[in-house]
Amino acid sequence: MRIAGVVLAGGLARRMGGGDKGLRLVAGRPILDWVIERARPQVEALCLNANGDPARLARFALPIAPDGVPGFAGPLAGVLAGLDWAAGNVTDATHVASFATDAPFLPRDLVARLAAALEEGGELACAVSGGRDHPVFGLWPVALRHALRRAMVEEGVRKVDLWTGRYRLHRVEFSCEPVDPFFNANAPEDLAAAELLAVPGRN
Repeated sequence: MRIAGVVLAGGLARRMGGGDKGLRLVAGRPILDWVIERARPQVEALCLNANGDPARLARFALPIAPDGVPGFAGPLAGVLAGLDWAAGNVTDATHVASFATDAPFLPRDLVARLAAALEEGGELACAVSGGRDHPVFGLWPVALRHALRRAMVEEGVRKVDLWTGRYRLHRVEFSCEPVDPFFNANAPEDLAAAELLAVPGRN
């Protein structure tokens, strides 16, 4: 496998009050800093799926891949943007790993474990913790990008599980001890919780 990565930052962040969730601070650093620090070493190349003026994200020094499906169509649109970006910019890319922009403590071995699951057979993989699926932390074959585009544009598919349900999906379990690695800062009150979890040695 040759794996590229995409950080999904193209949403409207309604529960956070709008704006870019990834620019909110945890322990004095933008959440995106935390995510990129953990995601970049796991992939051959990394891009940022974001919409609007890319200049506000220039500090992160990542290529920007905006949604190709209009109307803020959700995380599947971000996955598709990542697949299209990898196909055009990463030589021989076979897969794209997706990372949520609001999960500062994501596992440092996420991609390796998802890839190992696919080596055993199957087409897609996603993370699971505490009995909950985390489909935006997934591993997606570049070869399925045209099928995903058709599903979104021609069929109006928006829910991740409606699309992944068409394929053999591996669910890879991650421990929640000492911290759920997929804790996400979705709302302002989550930022205070993230501050407590950001203590060195806890994540």
